[in-house]
Amino acid sequence: MPADTAEALKGRLTPMGAERAGTPDGAIPAWDGGFVATAPGYRQGDPRPDPFAAEKPLFEITAANLSAHAERLPEGVKAVFAKFPDYRMRIYPTHRSAAAPQAVYDNIFRNATNARPVPEGLAFGVDGAAGGIPFPIPQTGLEVVWNHLLAFWGTAREARLSTYVVSKAGIDLTATYREVADFPYYYPGAEPGSFGPYYFKTSHVEEAPAARYGEAYLAWQPINIARTKFSAWRYLPGERRVRRGPSLSYDTPDSEAAGFVTLDEYYMFFGGPDRYDWKLMGKREMYVPYNNNALPTRPVKDVLGPTHANPDLLRYELHRVWVVEATLAKGKQHVAPRRRLYIDEDTWFVVYSESWDDEGHLWKFAHSSMYLMPDLPAVVPAGQFVYDLIASVYVYSFAFNEMPAIRITAPHPATSLSPEGLAAEARR
Repeated sequence: MPADTAEALKGRLTPMGAERAGTPDGAIPAWDGGFVATAPGYRQGDPRPDPFAAEKPLFEITAANLSAHAERLPEGVKAVFAKFPDYRMRIYPTHRSAAAPQAVYDNIFRNATNARPVPEGLAFGVDGAAGGIPFPIPQTGLEVVWNHLLAFWGTAREARLSTYVVSKAGIDLTATYREVADFPYYYPGAEPGSFGPYYFKTSHVEEAPAARYGEAYLAWQPINIARTKFSAWRYLPGERRVRRGPSLSYDTPDSEAAGFVTLDEYYMFFGGPDRYDWKLMGKREMYVPYNNNALPTRPVKDVLGPTHANPDLLRYELHRVWVVEATLAKGKQHVAPRRRLYIDEDTWFVVYSESWDDEGHLWKFAHSSMYLMPDLPAVVPAGQFVYDLIASVYVYSFAFNEMPAIRITAPHPATSLSPEGLAAEARR
């Protein structure tokens, strides 16, 4: 990108590449730096306060008035309304609370003129970028997707998380695990090429259900999937050893969700984008889940209804999102041959996703519940809901209800995210 084009990041656009101005009617306000005020006395692991708790909904979308708001809703939401007429969406005032450290903004400005596809093509990876999203003024769908994959979550985190599957049989806790995650791409002082071949590393150690206690896996995500394979290891207590695992990517069923979601549905979209052709559909104003800090403070039994999440506990706001359409690339295979992602302009995280099956039926609809972390600062994905519209099952994952909140940490020692460290952690 020419340097004069990148200058827009210091004027018309925010440092993240979003439109700085609000909408003419004021429904979406101008970005003023985001929400960075940490509550006095806040400690890592405490619930993060909801700064907008006193607000009342502006209005509610129901099956009766759905048509009046259809232009600002994804197809998946409309499908949920059609299947469950009691579904509702409570629309609140919009707060452009997303922010990032100045160092991230500086890196994004540098990336704007330096980031480029790897020699094998952008479907396989990014060169010339570190410490911030690579393409703040995107021209293609793939650039938007890589912005999501490399969006800012911080340097490292720790959490205890759970996954629930809700069906006609009731609520089933399918996994509770300890997660450690590092983002070498965002390590302090990271430069293009200096953070190594992997931009993200994570380990999960299972605590529940009892039959899976002590199982663990480790996964490393490469910045160039043509040169470096996805690396994964598993630990099984009965064997008391770590083995190379199958590829924890693409459409491999996620055992933590009883197989109802695929591993590349984690974080709404995760892993390699090379199985699809991506088309940038433009930007839209849409009602999206945002600033949902109240959600993880509620008991799971209050969050999960028999057919869908409790509408009274989800907060929606009007934001601008990029829309990207994915269709199966020639010679590739995937259980979902068509997908659509909706990416928040202020964070670059996917807030909605839709998947169609090979017969053209809308199969899955997913949404995140964007969570404000002013101590980072950032707005990041938290609890994720995936609705299987054909099986009439939904999954609630990345949930930390009734647990300590996500803890932001310094980078972990390299050994802790190694196969040897996985074995030690699993035996604790």
